[in-house]
Amino acid sequence: MRKLTIIGGGFAGLTAAVTAAEAGAEVTVHESHRTLGGRARTADGPYRTNEGPHALYNGGPHWTWLKQRGLLPPMAVLPTAEALRFRVHRDGAMRGVPPLGLFRLARRSAEQAPVDVDFRTWATGVAGERTARVAAAYSGVALFHHDPGSLSARFVQERLHRSTALPPEAHYPRGGWGELIDRMATRARELGVRIETSSRIDALPVGGGPVVVATALPAAARLLGDPSLTWESGRTVLFDLALRTRKGDPFVVSDLDAPGWIERYTAQDPSLAPAGQSLLQAQLPIGPDASKADGVAHGERLLDLSFPGWRERTVWRQESVCQGRTGALDRPGTTWRDRPAVDRGDGVYLVGDQVAAPGVLAEVSFTSAVEAVSLALRAEHLDRLDLKRA
Repeated sequence: MRKLTIIGGGFAGLTAAVTAAEAGAEVTVHESHRTLGGRARTADGPYRTNEGPHALYNGGPHWTWLKQRGLLPPMAVLPTAEALRFRVHRDGAMRGVPPLGLFRLARRSAEQAPVDVDFRTWATGVAGERTARVAAAYSGVALFHHDPGSLSARFVQERLHRSTALPPEAHYPRGGWGELIDRMATRARELGVRIETSSRIDALPVGGGPVVVATALPAAARLLGDPSLTWESGRTVLFDLALRTRKGDPFVVSDLDAPGWIERYTAQDPSLAPAGQSLLQAQLPIGPDASKADGVAHGERLLDLSFPGWRERTVWRQESVCQGRTGALDRPGTTWRDRPAVDRGDGVYLVGDQVAAPGVLAEVSFTSAVEAVSLALRAEHLDRLDLKRA
């Protein structure tokens, strides 16, 4: 491939850039923001937040690809004492462990769950209504959806299975996801990739080789003039807090009565907040008719039960609603293959976390980016063969 243009400098765009440059392409990345990263961007500080929880799962090719290239940053290590401070909210009270039925159900692989049945119905038949409800709520940590039980059983079960794996598959880069983005950008530049920030592209470039569109799906639909580029995603309140540190605060609070998750990220990475302070990040899914205030109230109820004196200890907080930016959700009867295709034709390729690629969350972005470059290389090769035959 001679030239490749990438629109979007987030995780998917940088994955495509490194992959294409390694294959010898001349690559240009256009990022409309002044910094790279997209939703994987980490705030400068003093509170190094991400846009919601971000984790790297070590159970697939995503992790292997990064490791082979030396792109994995140092990972934060959770002290054993902190791991024991995992709390669940169940039947209106805080408890130390989830019900055993949750783990028995979670051991089943995704392949054992049907695509065309909702998770609530399938899990109820397998483990009973109570366990099905608890499991659906717990899986919300990787779904960002207010009613996980209504989604495809196979889709939810994959996330439940992987989020409860022991040892845990989820790992957190020390310093936030921005550390990973910095490493990927450095690698891309070393390979000769031209990266232009504050570079907004409002129309597809003409005659400059294949184009990879690595933006959020609504932005891609506008750029490509294709309103059919839609797929369901979650609607979640992101609620971040910095508290004066108190010994004994929980590490995680998982709401098993309704999907919601609070994590004290400084338990494993104290560098995310100033000394003596704890950084909490919560994601609280809300329905289509709910407000930000509803999600915040949900979070505050959990905090009242689990973080004594949190109101008096608060030194900083921020709240936002994240809509359509939390990855693809598959309804019963659909799989990742039914999402918007990577190959849009005419040398245009679509990547991101809501397109037709397997994996969970960021893995979908990675897989689609590698697939897009592979398809572009193949098309270039076929074009050259046609020229030789002519």
